[in-house]
Amino acid sequence: MRSRPPPSVYPPTAPPVPTRRPPVVQAGVVTALLVAGLWLQEITDQFAFGGALDVYGIQPRNPDALSHIFSAPFLHGGFDHLLANTVPVAVLAFMSALRGLWRFALATLIIVALGGALVWLFGRGGSVHLGASELVFGYLAYLLGAGWWERSASAIIAAVVALLLYGGALWGVLPGNPEISWESHLFGFVAGVVGAAVLHRKRKVVGRS
Repeated sequence: MRSRPPPSVYPPTAPPVPTRRPPVVQAGVVTALLVAGLWLQEITDQFAFGGALDVYGIQPRNPDALSHIFSAPFLHGGFDHLLANTVPVAVLAFMSALRGLWRFALATLIIVALGGALVWLFGRGGSVHLGASELVFGYLAYLLGAGWWERSASAIIAAVVALLLYGGALWGVLPGNPEISWESHLFGFVAGVVGAAVLHRKRKVVGRS
């Protein structure tokens, strides 16, 4: 007859569960990094290059500058231009990032790539289009579109808040001041709607027979 050791009186310890940062913290960190990057770029441009980096804005229908669609939204024509965009891009980016970081990253890519490509195709020639206002209008449209297609309470509340805060800016998609790229506003908004449709539109489930 074999003897067995007495059972342990202590239950086995479970492996530690990794803690995740709350979505608000994650969205805040991503937004802070985005805004800090915009300011760091403009400080570097102004003090190290004398504003010469603005040449990397979008130059419509210039094939040599097609890649500039990815740099244009992060460039500004001086600190006044950047100051005008800082608060709205921070608020709308934060609200968009709360919808999920992966969705935020993909929405940003769609806004930058599609919105910039449309500016390159249809923007006024002889001008350099740059500035984070493309992101501002893109994020605004993304939040409105997410509320429309997702139809969840949180998405609808976010859309209403965004509309109340910045709905008046929608006039900026119309031609006006020749020194302002209304094309970036318009096509950034269009790209934001597309991003919301791609990332938030519910797919119909087809039943099997």
